[in-house]
Parts: sequence; C-alpha cells; structure tokens
Amino acid sequence: MSDILPKVSIIVSTMNNEATIEECLQALLSQNYPIDNLEIILVDGGSKDKTVELAKKYPVKIYQTVLNCPAAYNFAQKLALYPILGFVDSDAKVEPDWLRKLVPHIADSSVGGVSGSIDTWNTDNPWARSIGYELKTRYRRIGKYTKRIATMNLLLKKAVLEEVGGWAEDMPSQYDTEFGYRLVLKGYKIAYEPSSVCYHFNRSSTQKFYRQQLQYGKNTLRLYLKHGTLAQGDEITDVGMNIQPIWLLVTMTSFLLGIIPPLRLLWYLSGILFLAMTAYYIYSATKIAIEFKDKSAMRLIILYYIRSFAWFTGAIITTIAYIGGKRRYGK
Repeated sequence: MSDILPKVSIIVSTMNNEATIEECLQALLSQNYPIDNLEIILVDGGSKDKTVELAKKYPVKIYQTVLNCPAAYNFAQKLALYPILGFVDSDAKVEPDWLRKLVPHIADSSVGGVSGSIDTWNTDNPWARSIGYELKTRYRRIGKYTKRIATMNLLLKKAVLEEVGGWAEDMPSQYDTEFGYRLVLKGYKIAYEPSSVCYHFNRSSTQKFYRQQLQYGKNTLRLYLKHGTLAQGDEITDVGMNIQPIWLLVTMTSFLLGIIPPLRLLWYLSGILFLAMTAYYIYSATKIAIEFKDKSAMRLIILYYIRSFAWFTGAIITTIAYIGGKRRYGK
C-alpha cells in the first residue's frame, strides 16, 4: 500500500509550546499512513521553555533558528525531501486518518493544496470552546474549494509552493491569506476536506485572545495595503468582520467628538452605533449557542468586542509605524 501513497514532509513551526508539542508530534507519528513515506521537520524559533527538549524524545528532524513562522516554513521547505508538504501548528493535533483523507485531492492538477476542518482541542475551557464554535461556523461556509486556509492544517504541492514564491516573510501573521492570494493568481485552488479533522488549542483567556488578535490587527492592515482586493473578505473572514473595527472606530470617534458642546448630538449617533453593534453580537452569539447547545458560547459577545478593539488598535499601531517609517527613511 505504501507504494501508491505519496511521500509527505510535514513541517511544524514552534515557539514555546511545551504544553502541546508532545501530543502534536505523537498525533503525526501515529498517522494511519506508512511511516516510511513520512518525514517530520520541527523548526523552533528560539523557545525558552522545554519545547525542544521534549521534541527530542521523538524521531523528528529538529532545527533551531530565530526566524518568524513564514521564514521558518521557507527554511524547512528547502530541506524537505518529499514532493508534498504538510503544515501543522505546534498547538494542534490531527486525527489518525488526517493525512489519508487529504492526499487523494492532491492528484487534481488544478489543486495546489488541500486542508481539513478545525475543531477545539481544549474543550474543557469555556473561552476556548466559544472561540472554536465561532471558527467552526466560519469554516462551514467553505465549499469544495477555497482561496486560502490556515497553516495549522494544510497540505501543499512543493512545486506549486515554489512556483508561487513561498511564504511572505514580511507578514508575521496573515501570511496564509497573502499566500492564498498569490496561489489563486497562478490559477490554483485549495481543496477542502471537512472529514479530515485537526484539533487546535484555542486561546484560554480574554487576555491571550486579545494578544493574538492584536497581532492579527497589525498585519491585517499591512495585508490590505499590499493586496487591496482582500479587504472584500472570503469564506473564513468575511467583509462583515472587516467592517467591525471601522464600526467601532466611528462609534468611539463620535463619542469623543460629542464632548465638544456644539457636537453633543454625536453622542446620540455613538449610542445608536453601540447598541446596534451589541445587538448584532448578541444575535450572532445566541445563534451559535443554540446551534451547539452550549450557553457558554454567549461569551462570544465579549470576544467579538475584544477582537474588534484589537484589530482597531493593531491597525492604529501599524499606521503610526508606517508613517514614522516614511518620515525616518524619507519615503
């Protein structure tokens, strides 16, 4: 059977993931797939915890660098032995048949890659569960093919990845969306196989979620400045999500301007916008809570506000940095 299954190099980029790295690697090494047809490459970006020490217990190739995630992927793909590259996050674990379910899609010449669905690993935590419910809802909008997918759960043809130009190393996050844009320009698509499941260790607190989304916010603006059409959104991040930080900006600006007596009427506009946003968030959270039969999903109301504020703040930070850079370098 091993002679008809393609050989796959699976790349895992990690940084301070001692809590999840062992289960991540165990899941990959336990695939219902010929072990001789697999190699696992772990690229560590300079972990300060026991991540590398724990990983050394397993038969994987380990490289230690100071690269960000997309740069680590580019580094690893040059070392990979096989024509199919797998990408799995170090805070994720895949089901035993994950690879077997994905590889049949690779045979299609128009397909550059294939991905499976995402579920929650740490379901005992209500914040993580809520994040997972919302993500599953977004993934359900994907049809047979998609323009981009997260690298926590992805196979790509090495030749296609090289043709497209690899990962954008100037994008510490959102590099998957940026790559998908260039992939589509080359005439390829990404197949979606929902029966192949990857379990992700979602953020377990509002503070951790905010820090994650702040990084997304910083790089989302950079992404849209680079490829403006992406602001229209896609199946996973639709235009409605992109509008919410702007909605929050207008709400906050109206409130602040309303402090000036002649502009006091703007407080009414601010109040209306705030109530409308809250109503929308309540509706969305309630719908998901009913769908998954879990009232803890109502935490999404808070998470929605955190995400919008983080994206808004991240965009401001990027704008200030961009303006400062132009002034400094005379651009």
